[in-house]
Amino acid sequence: MARGSGTFIGVAVFRRNRDEQYPQPQPYPPPQPHYGYPPQQPYQGPGQYQQHPEPHPTYPDPGPAAGPPPQPPLPWRELLSGIVLHPSRTFWHMRDYAMWAPALIVTFLYGLVAVFGLDNARESILDTTASTVAPYLLFTGVAMGLGALVLSTVTHNLARQFGGNGLWAPTAGLAMLIMTLTDVPRLALALFLGGADPIVQVIGWATWLGAGVLFTMMVSRSHEIPWPRALAASTIQLLALLMLVKLGTL
Repeated sequence: MARGSGTFIGVAVFRRNRDEQYPQPQPYPPPQPHYGYPPQQPYQGPGQYQQHPEPHPTYPDPGPAAGPPPQPPLPWRELLSGIVLHPSRTFWHMRDYAMWAPALIVTFLYGLVAVFGLDNARESILDTTASTVAPYLLFTGVAMGLGALVLSTVTHNLARQFGGNGLWAPTAGLAMLIMTLTDVPRLALALFLGGADPIVQVIGWATWLGAGVLFTMMVSRSHEIPWPRALAASTIQLLALLMLVKLGTL
């Protein structure tokens, strides 16, 4: 009986020593509640979170940035002074706007006064009565306006033939104003000194060259073409201005 109890004690000691050296695995704890959140997945390696990447949020395309609003056309005072004082800026500003009212009025008034710059015409007008002169002056003003319009239209069409992209109304209006405004200094002297006076002739040539510069600049800005093409497009109007007005052969 003592031997049996000794054997039982030895087996118990052996099992206790085995449990101390090789502990048995503990069972996993029961799952805990997630309180409305999805259960967390066990870690499966570095590529676990790269298999299904979340899409990046997309935002609506704002589109091209809106440019500054277009500037309104210049008033007639700033337009007339800008052609003489700030021609480049004025031509860029008015290249998309029609200016028929100032162009037609200024050209008509120029035609009324231009007759007095011609020696023979001035003498014949001064020798006649006012009732006879008035229709003649009105006819001259209308003829000058129509002639300037036709010549300006020719300049515009030539600029389009040379690759320009400008509009007819702005080009014609600016050309009419250039044609008349550049001749004002010569005409003012011719009223008192006569068209054949040497000083008037020198001023006439100088203002004609200035008109050529303004015509070239205007056509180049309005039609976006190089200045040689712009000058070529203005040649007919420049020659007509020289022959009909500057040299007094009207």
